[in-house]
Amino acid sequence: MISLILTMVWARRGPAIVLAVLAAFAVAPAVAAPAYLRAADRVVAAGQVAQADRGEKEMSIRAVDRDRREDGGSSATGGIDIATTAAGVAELPGFEYAYAAELSAVGLEPDVRFRTRLVHRQDVCAHLVIVAGRCLLGEGDLVIGEQMAKRLELTVGQSVELTYAYYNNDPQVMAYILDGEPKRFFLAGVYRPADPGEIYWGEHGYFAPEESTTGTHAGEPAFTGQTTFDLMNRGKVELSVDGYAGPGALDADRLPALREALTRLQAGIADMGAGLDVGTDSLKLQTGIPQLLARIDEGHTTARRIVPVPAVALVVLACLAILLAVAAGAEVRRPETAVIALRGARQPHRWLLAAGESLVAVLAGTVAGALAGQLLVDAVVAVRWPGVGADPHPDSLKYAPLAAAAAILAVLLAQGVTMLRPVSELLRRTPTPGRWAGIAIDILIVALAAGAVVQLAVGGGDLVGVGSAAPALVMLALALPVARSLRPLTARSGHRALGRGRLGAGLTWLLLARRGATGRVLALLMASVAVSAYMVAASDVAAHSRRIQADLGVGADRVLSVAPVGRAQLIAAVARADPGARVAMAAVAVSQRPGQPPVLAVDTTRLAAVANWPGGTPYRQVADLLRQAAPEPVVTPRTAEFTMELSAEGFGPGRQVSVDAVLSPMDGSGPDVVAPMGVAQPGRHTYKYPAPQCQKNGCRLNALHVSGSNSLGVRGTLTLHGLGGTDPAGWRISQGGQVAAGPDGLRIEVTDLDRVPEGILVQPVITPWPLPAVATGTFVPGAVTGLDYRPARVAVAGRLPAIPQAGGPALMVDLEYADRIATDGAPTPSGQVWLSPRAPADMVDRLTAQGLTITGDLRSTQLAARLARQGPAVALGYAAVVGVLVALLAAGVLVLTAAAGRERQVEDLSALRAQGLSRAAVRRAALWSYPMLALAAVPAGLVIGLAGWAATGWALPLSGLHPPPLPLPSWPGWISLLVAGAALAILLGGTALLAGRRTLRRVP
Repeated sequence: MISLILTMVWARRGPAIVLAVLAAFAVAPAVAAPAYLRAADRVVAAGQVAQADRGEKEMSIRAVDRDRREDGGSSATGGIDIATTAAGVAELPGFEYAYAAELSAVGLEPDVRFRTRLVHRQDVCAHLVIVAGRCLLGEGDLVIGEQMAKRLELTVGQSVELTYAYYNNDPQVMAYILDGEPKRFFLAGVYRPADPGEIYWGEHGYFAPEESTTGTHAGEPAFTGQTTFDLMNRGKVELSVDGYAGPGALDADRLPALREALTRLQAGIADMGAGLDVGTDSLKLQTGIPQLLARIDEGHTTARRIVPVPAVALVVLACLAILLAVAAGAEVRRPETAVIALRGARQPHRWLLAAGESLVAVLAGTVAGALAGQLLVDAVVAVRWPGVGADPHPDSLKYAPLAAAAAILAVLLAQGVTMLRPVSELLRRTPTPGRWAGIAIDILIVALAAGAVVQLAVGGGDLVGVGSAAPALVMLALALPVARSLRPLTARSGHRALGRGRLGAGLTWLLLARRGATGRVLALLMASVAVSAYMVAASDVAAHSRRIQADLGVGADRVLSVAPVGRAQLIAAVARADPGARVAMAAVAVSQRPGQPPVLAVDTTRLAAVANWPGGTPYRQVADLLRQAAPEPVVTPRTAEFTMELSAEGFGPGRQVSVDAVLSPMDGSGPDVVAPMGVAQPGRHTYKYPAPQCQKNGCRLNALHVSGSNSLGVRGTLTLHGLGGTDPAGWRISQGGQVAAGPDGLRIEVTDLDRVPEGILVQPVITPWPLPAVATGTFVPGAVTGLDYRPARVAVAGRLPAIPQAGGPALMVDLEYADRIATDGAPTPSGQVWLSPRAPADMVDRLTAQGLTITGDLRSTQLAARLARQGPAVALGYAAVVGVLVALLAAGVLVLTAAAGRERQVEDLSALRAQGLSRAAVRRAALWSYPMLALAAVPAGLVIGLAGWAATGWALPLSGLHPPPLPLPSWPGWISLLVAGAALAILLGGTALLAGRRTLRRVP
């Protein structure tokens, strides 16, 4: 029996090879899907690590060792042994460590308002370039930065003294207080950091800008050795153990071990912190590694929700193709099956002889498909992500038996249709179609599709289990009734054409209508086109979403982060670096309280020229809405000293108030000035404060801060003379006071400071009020947190779908107006400079020359590259491969269908030719029957694909599990669908035309 079956396979090896290929199409995706997911895990991990921020590649264990001198303790590091702590965390595989201790000292800077950071850091000499002298060797050695040495006129070989100090933030002091015995140091060398941005330095900001008597300068700690540090008489010390990833530490293969080690580290830190004595603050672990691992995990999860969808679709279509192929072969061999039955063969032998030939081909295709699936993944990964590796594993074969079983079931079902027919039916030339069985199958598939969609909706779009088959079932369920309805239309079209004398067209339609397999083939073609269109739609939506995230999520082509700087100073520096207002814009991400939407403050005069907006810019109108007309600011005289004439009356003894003025240089040439004018004395007096920033162009008065003493019942009246107008409408005052016009100035009545211990604020009205804002959607904020961390009233002047960089719900305000109402006078830690694609290459140098320190540089292309290595983008690479395979499968089905019906078609056309049918009519009937089938399937398949997308596409996590608050698309572009449809029409139509030409050559 076996030899007979093998002989039959060899005799009909052509159809057997085709069936084996179809079986390979069924098994290959079942192997390729888990193999691709395994490779995708590595690709996502490698991509996220490559694009990770520095803080996500390091960790730091920190603690503060308190002053132990009062307890008679040693001045050494006391409760924490740095080396022992480091040994306890050294389990992180591949990480390198540096131990550090730091305190504030005075003695080098001439002004006690400014400190010297005295730091011990392990192996520091290996990361410094010594420009004079030598590095640390013995006890008492000290090395300082070259800028500090030049600024303070210190030379190698000098003896210097440093004394421990702490900062007193009392408004009347604001300086470092000596709190220890002086320690003498030998100035051994002068250094320059080899790479200030090197990961070795951790997140301590050693080289961040600092203030001194000569202005802002680059930070340069003074480094010393461990022994010297321990012998110094000092109080509180900041201790840390910094770990950073060494070469290969974050490779994809090592991430599982890193994850386990990090979990043990977190538990160990908790245990170690609980065991410390009361003289030491609890240990704290600071690291961004969990965020990196979370992004990798999210990428893995999204890939596992996307990849099974195309895989299941291809398996289903391949099994249907096997069903059609076997059914077509069984139809051709009906007389052979009838002869076997007439000769009395037993039922098992009949089944074996009928199905054995197909089963052998399917088993051969299963082996080939298993190999082809893994090889396909290896090739895709090697081409798209070279160097990552697909990491083949036997686990990839776990779904191959299921796919093979589905293919075998398809063979048995196809053969069963023939085997269950009576012999008389098998001997008929044109068998009776099984209409009701086909309708029952269609109803069953429609029910399965409806159930899958309901489960998808109820499960919140969870594409796992049956949910992964929902798209394929929906498209197949739509294709079957459409194909069933087209067959009678085809027959009617054929009869109508014959009635009009169009023999070629009539024969073309009737040949299609007479074949029982026409409806099934058409359904498979439409489902194949629909699946390909579905994959194109997913890829197009995802690509468009990534483009929006990169452009609108960053905000501009390039965004530079700036070290703390005054807002007016930031605006002026950008204006000087880009006088044409064409390529650069100042911006500040305004910090908000938890639960409040983000607020972005921008220089709206440059918004339209710099900021990104996909598909065009609405920003010119936005600038007009935000930059409404405002009163002129109150400007101080152009002198190096701020002078304020003030009268005070009605304040009781011990209940005086103090007044501070907040000023901003009009030209932005320096930081804001907070001028403490002191306690307002009874009567009229002139108060002065040095303000060299105001000498050139004057300063803008932002606010007067009136604060009381610690006593209750502080009440009285202040009169401001000669600064600003006296009209109360031109001033705004916070709770606790009121303003009125006086005969010789503005009267400020302090009515109740008991309920406002922070004091009252008096501000000139120099902006529209409430502050104009542009909001997203229908969001109505009312009030937000301003640049000074105080509530600020806003009025929605316009709407946008999303705010650049902030998304939605969010707000955008004008930066200068927001700065005018700010009362803190402090530098902003979240300053940014946005650059357009036209920005010159030396823009960073220009900004640096204007006094800005660039601390970060993010480009939209960088974010696009990161998104391209995240789970959705990587998973859709598999969808693209499946889309191509589905198209090839459809073309193969056309070839197989044409081959199966070729003998019958040749007989019919030859008979008609012998009866006088013209060659032209025969040519048209032979050539265009299957191309018409293919061309009809393409537009119908595109519509079915869009219907399937509407029903299930929303569940695909194309922008991750937690999409950003941006206006992301949900529908594909028409151009991509039209291009895909044209390509499918050319492929399927061309394939069918070639098959028809082969038939035509056999007709005489």
